[in-house]
Amino acid sequence: MASPNKYPPISPVSAGLKGLCPRCGEGRVFQHFLGVRSNCDACGLDLSFADTADGPAFFVMFAVGFAVVAAALAVEILYQPPYWLHLALWLPLTLVLSVFLLRPLKGVLLAQQYRHDAQEGRLASK
Repeated sequence: MASPNKYPPISPVSAGLKGLCPRCGEGRVFQHFLGVRSNCDACGLDLSFADTADGPAFFVMFAVGFAVVAAALAVEILYQPPYWLHLALWLPLTLVLSVFLLRPLKGVLLAQQYRHDAQEGRLASK
């Protein structure tokens, strides 16, 4: 995709977490909260290849669900609080963690797509 002489190698994880262009590491990738820009502001990379689909949402649901359920079970076993307190604790935590993690994870998956030249799957015609 990019010539190695023009752009230095960028870590997909660091670029994705910061929401920066996976090619130059300078331009912003996101236009709104989760909207991807059409081009990088700095290097002009066409970001139309970027389609992470439901990947970020799945990984966020998996990680946050595991962490919140584990914490809720631990609190229930240790302290046995009333159910309304569980609801007051875990519902906001689930929402905040999900919103906080969704954008960085989408950026990482987008940068990984660029790094590995991932494209839509196609069947080879014979």
